[in-house]
Amino acid sequence: MNAIVQPIHFEAHSNNFNRLRSRLEHQVGKAIGDFNMIEEGDSVMVCLSGGKDSYTLLDILLALRKRAPIDFRIVAMNLDQKQPGFPADVLPTYLKNLGVEYHIETQDTYSIVKEKIPEGKTTCSLCSRLRRGIIYRVAGELGANKIALGHHRDDMIETLFLNMFFAGKLKGMPPKLITDKGDHMVIRPLAYCAEKDIAKFARAMEFPIIPCNLCGSQENLQRQNVKEMLNAWELQYPGRTATMFTAMQNVSASHLMDSSLFDFKHIQMGDAHATGDLVFDQEEAC
Repeated sequence: MNAIVQPIHFEAHSNNFNRLRSRLEHQVGKAIGDFNMIEEGDSVMVCLSGGKDSYTLLDILLALRKRAPIDFRIVAMNLDQKQPGFPADVLPTYLKNLGVEYHIETQDTYSIVKEKIPEGKTTCSLCSRLRRGIIYRVAGELGANKIALGHHRDDMIETLFLNMFFAGKLKGMPPKLITDKGDHMVIRPLAYCAEKDIAKFARAMEFPIIPCNLCGSQENLQRQNVKEMLNAWELQYPGRTATMFTAMQNVSASHLMDSSLFDFKHIQMGDAHATGDLVFDQEEAC
């Protein structure tokens, strides 16, 4: 198992690493500010899975809290789902050495999923529902009003395409949302961060990564297919990922087809719209 390495060990040795950390901290800080994710007195439960994204999220939030103009609490939470082979000592050891408040929740959702889902079928949907319910409950028990998840820019773009391709919805993954019961707010402070930057940061930090194949890696999941498609596009057309992410922040409801967002039925002659009236859009796209 990888050794526990404290963040300060790397800061003085590499200008590239310092620039990378500064970029991630700036992007997380901007996302928090743009979407008002964290406010004075908030109690933020950071969900820590043992993967690169959640380790990075916790590290950056702790760094930002030190110089933030507001005071807020951070408590790390890991859900041990009792998958066979899960190294239960890794995260408690890491968090103790880090000196951060934490809670390990142990719930055997693995057995439930294996009992309910036939062999060979995708387990992610049921596992996700079970995990979400437990996370919301634990947040209440810990007194946390905000739940921070480690989803990043690439996750958000992949979700947009997944919904378009397989659900018939133009729907992504929001940076901030209220839970169904209205008692917690879910935030995604890594919303502006690229996965490749997070991966570089995690490697440099030597986080004790826990592999995500403990319940059986399901390589043919549709998300993996979409990820590979987007990666191929990025290789062929560098910068396309950033452009797609920008598009998610520049939505023209009058140029889509959802009548609940735009009143197409009652458009009258003489009405003007800020998004323009170009009939032939190909030139604009080129």
